[in-house]
Amino acid sequence: MRAILLASGIALILSLFGTPLWIRFLVRRGYGQEIRDDGPTTHQSKRGTPTMGGTVFILAAVIAYFAAKAITGSPPTMSALLVLFLTTGLGVVGFVDDAIKIFKQRSLGLRARAKLAGQLIVSVSFAILALFFHNEHGLAPASTAVSFIRDTSLVLGPVLFVVWAYLLIAATSNGVNLTDGLDGLATGASVMVFAAYTIIGAWQYGQSCPVQPGPSCYEVRDPLDLAVVAAALMGACFGFLWWNASPAKIFMGDTGSLALGGALAGLAITTRTELLLVIIGGLFVIITASVIIQVSYFKMTGKRVFRMAPLQHHFELKGWNEVTIVIRFWIIAGICVAFGVSVFYAEWLGGL
Repeated sequence: MRAILLASGIALILSLFGTPLWIRFLVRRGYGQEIRDDGPTTHQSKRGTPTMGGTVFILAAVIAYFAAKAITGSPPTMSALLVLFLTTGLGVVGFVDDAIKIFKQRSLGLRARAKLAGQLIVSVSFAILALFFHNEHGLAPASTAVSFIRDTSLVLGPVLFVVWAYLLIAATSNGVNLTDGLDGLATGASVMVFAAYTIIGAWQYGQSCPVQPGPSCYEVRDPLDLAVVAAALMGACFGFLWWNASPAKIFMGDTGSLALGGALAGLAITTRTELLLVIIGGLFVIITASVIIQVSYFKMTGKRVFRMAPLQHHFELKGWNEVTIVIRFWIIAGICVAFGVSVFYAEWLGGL
């Protein structure tokens, strides 16, 4: 448990004090965010704000994880390394996307096909590797069964699992990307979701089958180390939020949003809580659904359901203040997280 506190604390400090250094570096070189012309007019004042802030909290989380392992004298586990691989890999895809936006001075970076190809390579590599590396108890980082709070009876097999994992990772990373439209919105929501996975990983460790055999034990490989990863990401996002909150001094960019989405999906897959992520990450689901509804309804009728999608921009165009929207959406995210953790705990109580 000491590793959890160390990882979160080290990541918080690195992100909190590393972000202003990154801001100065980007400002000196004039690397600023381009703003889409069809967005809310109030966003034009944000043009030129440094972006690619996700670089800082990704590095902070990775360094904090390895520092915590070194201090506690415990070796890294394959489950944690794979989640960090997925996080960093998608962060690299996002970094390339952000770099193209900056150097070509446009609001669109990688072409859709190139971006999806990058996500596909990283996601499929993670999914395939997660089926190997069994420990002494025969557990791999991932299972081919679809999971809710633990594995269900629906077993996909290796090929379908890789497809399922890719869809889950792509949906989650793009969901966080869509949420990252207002200062601090995606960062604050991610802090809460990573906190939930810190709790889930620590609880699964205390009730894991090798430690606490019984009918309600969890068959998860390396749950404590997954909690360390989640804690490191939580601390890194917390430190970044100081600079990303309104008025934002830096944006996370696709570097950060794709990485955070990948981390959440990776934690869901390795903790056997894939479908529970729909509840815990409910805010990301709601915002993604608003885009799907808007596009589908417009194609069918030529009319719009919302003034603008994603959902946060709808409320902006209705006249809501940006800070008000962010705080209220944080409240929704907190409710979703609290409900998801409650469902997780209630399932364990019901199995006693």
